Amino acid sequence: MDIKVTAPQIVRGDIRLPYSKSISNRVLLINKLSKSKILPENIAICDDSEMMRNALSASSGVINTGAAGTATRFSLAYLSMTPGEYQLTGSERMKQRPIKILVDALQKIGAEIEYAEREGYLPLNIKGKELEGGEIELSGGVSSQYISALLMIAPYTRKGLKLTLTGNIISLPYIKMTLSLMSMYGVETRMIGNQIEVPTGIYNPLPYRVEADWSAASYWYGFAALANDVDLLLEGLDDISIQGDSKVVSLFTPLGVATEYNDGYVALRKCNMVKKAYEVDLTDTPDLAQTLVVVAAMKGVSFKISGLQSLRIKETDRIAALIKEMRKLGYLLDDSEEGTLMWSGERCQPDEEIEIETYDDHRMAMSFSIAAYLYPGIKIKSSEVVTKSYPKFWEDLSKVGFNIE
Repeated sequence: MDIKVTAPQIVRGDIRLPYSKSISNRVLLINKLSKSKILPENIAICDDSEMMRNALSASSGVINTGAAGTATRFSLAYLSMTPGEYQLTGSERMKQRPIKILVDALQKIGAEIEYAEREGYLPLNIKGKELEGGEIELSGGVSSQYISALLMIAPYTRKGLKLTLTGNIISLPYIKMTLSLMSMYGVETRMIGNQIEVPTGIYNPLPYRVEADWSAASYWYGFAALANDVDLLLEGLDDISIQGDSKVVSLFTPLGVATEYNDGYVALRKCNMVKKAYEVDLTDTPDLAQTLVVVAAMKGVSFKISGLQSLRIKETDRIAALIKEMRKLGYLLDDSEEGTLMWSGERCQPDEEIEIETYDDHRMAMSFSIAAYLYPGIKIKSSEVVTKSYPKFWEDLSKVGFNIE
């Protein structure tokens, strides 16, 4: 469904954020391996986590994880070590996203996986069995989901796992999140430099409560940056978090948003610290890129945002999508440096009627809704894509005075 979004100049309200899907999908897998009879609390209610649940409950046959990248990578690792015969497939976009690096790594530790159609991509035929484990090398510049998938199943291999990451490690907080959760469930890992060692062992069943999603909070920081005035309370967040995207707090201070921590929520306020130029490396937090690009441009702040190599293989090629859609708003972005997006302040004539394509990417829809402050009535196409991570996003906007048509 296509919608038109108009933003209020003053944003006041109390928002109950969705729970973290990154934590949810990890905890669902670890909890399953622990053979716990208790489901973790506050599991994210979204497409990605629903796909994860379905894959973990399958005993054989075709498993379709849709457009859920995390669920696809984690499920592949889990099914490889789970007795049975499976075919893992996904949406048309998911079939275009590379999986060969993870397949190769799993095969090296004993997995039986074959490509059903095109080499390097879904669908995959899997014969689940006990895996050998051992020593493998993997590029640290690939999706951290590959690395986390291998780490979480490693205790259940015969030899455990010694994983050496080569090159520059991206999205390190997501790897640390995985190791932290493994430790909570009783498997003590060791990470020294670029090497991670996981011993054989078992996860202990235990109760777990998932925290609210800092990635989802980032859009509200965007609204706070552009509104004339703001008084927003975001529930479920704390100053101590295992989520890398909690860095949104410091990333938005130079864009005019102050954060006040309280017991179980944060309050967002305006502050007068807006920089004329903005330079940041998002190697650890690439999911914040779209929001920061939109907000900085809307505020007239020139920027250089690096560390975006992984954006090419997300739900869409996010770098190409940002360049195309920002041009519709009149902003000419530059991607001449690999893994970097820049804006010097160069403008062009915006489209007369602005229609934002979302490319089956939830973050495109949510980040470009922020542009409603400068472009009232901006059209967001296929708005339902937000169900991937934040199903009540448009409902929450309506609660605080946005007009959604």
